[in-house]
Amino acid sequence: MTSTTMRAARMHAVGQPLSIDEVERPRSRPTDVLVEVRACGIVPNLGNVLHHLQEWFPHLYLPKLPAIFGLDATGVVVEKGEQVHGIGIGDRVYINPARYCGGCRRCRLGQTTACRAYAFNGYFGFSPYSQQLFEDYPYGGLAEYMTAPQYSLVVLPDNVSHETAARWGYLGTGYRALRRGGVNPSSTVLINGISGTLGLGVALFALALGARKVLGTARDRELLARVKAIAPERIEVHSLDDEQPVGEWARSLTDGAGVDVVVDALGPGAPHSSFLAGVEALGRGGHHVNIGAVAGDVPTHLHKIMDMDCRLSGSAWFNTAEGQEMADLAESGTVDLSVFEHEVFKLSDVNTALAVLKNRNGGFSNYVICP
Repeated sequence: MTSTTMRAARMHAVGQPLSIDEVERPRSRPTDVLVEVRACGIVPNLGNVLHHLQEWFPHLYLPKLPAIFGLDATGVVVEKGEQVHGIGIGDRVYINPARYCGGCRRCRLGQTTACRAYAFNGYFGFSPYSQQLFEDYPYGGLAEYMTAPQYSLVVLPDNVSHETAARWGYLGTGYRALRRGGVNPSSTVLINGISGTLGLGVALFALALGARKVLGTARDRELLARVKAIAPERIEVHSLDDEQPVGEWARSLTDGAGVDVVVDALGPGAPHSSFLAGVEALGRGGHHVNIGAVAGDVPTHLHKIMDMDCRLSGSAWFNTAEGQEMADLAESGTVDLSVFEHEVFKLSDVNTALAVLKNRNGGFSNYVICP
């Protein structure tokens, strides 16, 4: 590397197109690495989320503008600090964007997701304290290079392409939800939004974790048929346009018991009725895990939840250890990630990519920027 600058897509104002700017190329600090970005996944609703952030999620915080966004970056380590061990120059890595301070009480207890400064590098933070982490790591994945702390790196096996690894954020969010729900070979799982970008990954890892039956809801019958075809003997699908209620349908496939785990992968615009239908599908002792960010106040029958000994919980992102487990499952062939259809754009075409995301082929399409 001879140049001291690089290209990066920066947001200068909310609601405005990203600008391709020439900025100073970062250098790795003692516990950081410098990664040459090979692919960065695009959040399908990035434009909408950033534009409506204060409306939909007033509890979240953007970095100071102009900022380099880009949540799911993968690449090759080209430089490392003198205190980085176990990672070599040339290693292929996924960069987990979850940033935490490492010094607060929650971090000292190993509960890094509960860090008061917790933030997503290249996206948003969860408290006013997040700004300190944005200042430490101002480079998102929509750039030619970015720095990353050693703790964030998932080493990728050769059979996982950079384009596939750029989906790790969505896949990891689903994987953590399944782990939180305790999914195992005895489990029945219902996935709300199974054909979407988030839900499809949940289905793939539910199969990998041995779930004996995977149920899924969505609206598009053609996409539902494609999901079922992944594992016809283990996956059952149901259109939300069908007359039969979701809870009744789920019980008809579980000997009347209901499902053990519901993972809700529906997005902010989804109706609350679909979320509540998933709750109705729970069996006794079941666990409903929300990862899709359904927005607003959702009324639930708390007395029934108590009497059924059920749990409702949220799950935010995943940690690097879980990301490495996913890579190991892919390396062994336990999870099959070949279903994704990569739609690749150059960094200079990032605004075009954001504009065409509405034409996605459900969760099967994987939009990535390759600088």
